[in-house]
Amino acid sequence: MPANVSAPGGRGPKSGSQSGPPLAGWGGKSRRLLKHADFQRVYENGRRQFTGNMTVFFLRRSSEAAPADGPRVGLTVGKVLGGSVERNRIKRRMREAVRHSPPCEGSLDVVFNPRKSVLTMPFDELVREVSRGLKLAEQRARVAEKK
Repeated sequence: MPANVSAPGGRGPKSGSQSGPPLAGWGGKSRRLLKHADFQRVYENGRRQFTGNMTVFFLRRSSEAAPADGPRVGLTVGKVLGGSVERNRIKRRMREAVRHSPPCEGSLDVVFNPRKSVLTMPFDELVREVSRGLKLAEQRARVAEKK
């Protein structure tokens, strides 16, 4: 069966996911925030930066907290943003925008909390805003560390 033909039962391509390898150094579970405790730590101890269409929460990670180098990114999309279809579409767009963003340096935990406008904004604009949010988080975390 060719790779682009659906498998029996209409469950999509037989060969699995068609998405390519992670772009720009992002990807893998070591680069994602997955645990509730990690999100809570960022919310309670970190700082936040507002951009036009999202809020970026960030916290510089101590070396003993998580040994992985580089930033870890998490997404929160609340039920206030719409039904499951809209929320999942926002999450997919945000994950892809993070993948297309240049990687930042440093041990940061970053949580993006998008607004509903992320659902309809042009994708290249979304990538620019995510990149700007990551860059601002990196800069502000570095300034806070020096104080």
